[in-house]
Amino acid sequence: MNRIQSTRTLFLLSALTVTALAAAATAPTNRILKFETSAQIQGDLRNGPYNYTSKLGATVKATVGTVSISAPQASMKAPTGTSMASAEGKRVADFTGGVTVVRGRLTARGTALNYSEASGQGVLSGTPSAVFVPEKKGDDPVNIAANSMSLDVDTNTSTSTGKVKLVNGTQTGLADRVVFDETRELGLLTGNMSLSRAATAKAKELNVTGTEARILTKGKLLYISGKVRLTQGTISTTGDAVYYDDAKNVAYVVGNAVSVDSKAGTTVRARPSGALEQRTDLGRVRALDSGYSIPVAQFKLSGEK
Repeated sequence: MNRIQSTRTLFLLSALTVTALAAAATAPTNRILKFETSAQIQGDLRNGPYNYTSKLGATVKATVGTVSISAPQASMKAPTGTSMASAEGKRVADFTGGVTVVRGRLTARGTALNYSEASGQGVLSGTPSAVFVPEKKGDDPVNIAANSMSLDVDTNTSTSTGKVKLVNGTQTGLADRVVFDETRELGLLTGNMSLSRAATAKAKELNVTGTEARILTKGKLLYISGKVRLTQGTISTTGDAVYYDDAKNVAYVVGNAVSVDSKAGTTVRARPSGALEQRTDLGRVRALDSGYSIPVAQFKLSGEK
């Protein structure tokens, strides 16, 4: 081999090495599904699909990233024309017969789960539900029920769609779509959104509607925006946005804020630069000339700008 050929060979090897290292560095290894070795496997070992069944009535168990999955049976297949070994990162798995998914303090259940290594999404179907237990004993858990629920293995988030119901203590949220950020303990509700806070010894039932709601479940703090309406007893308050502190029983309504008490026949209207303060425990509304700045930043999802 002459010097030119040798140089070209070295250059080619170097390029291939760099390419391989780059691919390894960007490969989503956290998305690779791994089954426990105790599961029984049937099928074409080269091309698949693999069919997993449990031994002695136990469940088939698998892990992907920080997520654990268990079900009576499962199957995994590769794209057509690709061997199972070379398809790692592109395979699809189906868990059936009743599925349980656990990630940290979140436990989700459904009839079936479809997981894609390519997308890192696991979709639960069959009226799935999830419970997120609080870190502090005595705090309220978050319960979510929906028509479909997708868990993202790249982030600690789940997206529930179709008649979604989120319950946290005395608070209940209904929406077409709910994104729940487990890291922030934050729920984002959109589409036909409504919130209610059950009546307590100190306060009547409170109902809130708007375009979008964000709930910090750990602190029971709410931020609702877009044509907001608060209804409590005979008091109806409207505005562009509201911040509600459940622990303090106080709501701050900003942007064209107006409150009407149909029983008392009174109207309280905020100034253009002001806001309304509504004490939900006292049934009282007053105007704040100084206005109120909603801490919007604390209601952002992880990674949201």
